[in-house]
Amino acid sequence: WGNRLEVPVIAGSYGADPAAVGHDALSAAQARKADYLFIDTAGRLHTKSNLMQELEKLHRVIGRQAEGAPHEVLLVLDASTGMNALTQAREFNKTVPLTGLVITKLDGTSKGGMVVAIHQELDLPIKFIGLGEQPDDLQPFDAAQFAEALFAE
Repeated sequence: WGNRLEVPVIAGSYGADPAAVGHDALSAAQARKADYLFIDTAGRLHTKSNLMQELEKLHRVIGRQAEGAPHEVLLVLDASTGMNALTQAREFNKTVPLTGLVITKLDGTSKGGMVVAIHQELDLPIKFIGLGEQPDDLQPFDAAQFAEALFAE
């Protein structure tokens, strides 16, 4: 994706410490005077305590390296997950304070109704929705459109 979007990617070698990779990525972004740095920790399961501990460590390391960082911590949830998404959101939010949600796979039959329960319990805003696999398919969340789609027949 980095090549397709023409953005630099800092990747660690297989088995590298995620916090060290995050540190290197933030150092590179600071040196380049980048406006944004996205750190993707995909593939983490809330049931794997070692992976959640790595996430917590990454959060700590980034916070020490740059004042106020991380500025956003977004949890990406698959709309087809159903109510298990609430458990995921709870566990991730316990580990690192989440600032919002990204809901993907809303282009299929899933409507993403589980986010109502997540928002009600954790007060997390939905920042973006994914409607496919192309860059333009990631769109800002529109509450009115979402509600209309959720209750449409």
